[in-house]
Amino acid sequence: MDPTQWGAPFEAVVAALFCIVLLRANATYWAGRLVARGANRTRAARWMNTQSYQRAVERINRWGAPAVSVSFLTIGVQTVINLAAGATRMPLTRYLPASVVGSIAWAFLYGTVGFVGFEALAVLWQHSPAVAVLAGLVALAGLAWFVLRQLRSAVGVGGIGPDGA
Repeated sequence: MDPTQWGAPFEAVVAALFCIVLLRANATYWAGRLVARGANRTRAARWMNTQSYQRAVERINRWGAPAVSVSFLTIGVQTVINLAAGATRMPLTRYLPASVVGSIAWAFLYGTVGFVGFEALAVLWQHSPAVAVLAGLVALAGLAWFVLRQLRSAVGVGGIGPDGA
């Protein structure tokens, strides 16, 4: 559904998109909190109570707000980030402002040029499915490179190794 075809004033479209994404993001956050609460009643609770896990949660809660905001500009990552913010019990004083900023950006982006990206991919697919697949693979490779680079720097700088120490 293309919001530019809704036939409503631009301001109304952006406001509606803002409300939709803010509600969805907060529902995902609270789902994460519920999942974490349930996990505390399982064998995972022992792991979740280790010092290394608690340090990781503290870092996510302290520095994760920008990740929440930026996640709204991605496809497929936004839900995972909001779920993780809830599961780690990111304080609402950090989460809510970050989700509002991200929701505003998402609403303006999707309400103006966001849908054009999907249309461009469809046109590219019609002209050359191989090039469309190659473009997707390059984008995935770039994302994988970025994530691995962030993980390596977090492990090296943060002192959290694969053994949890």
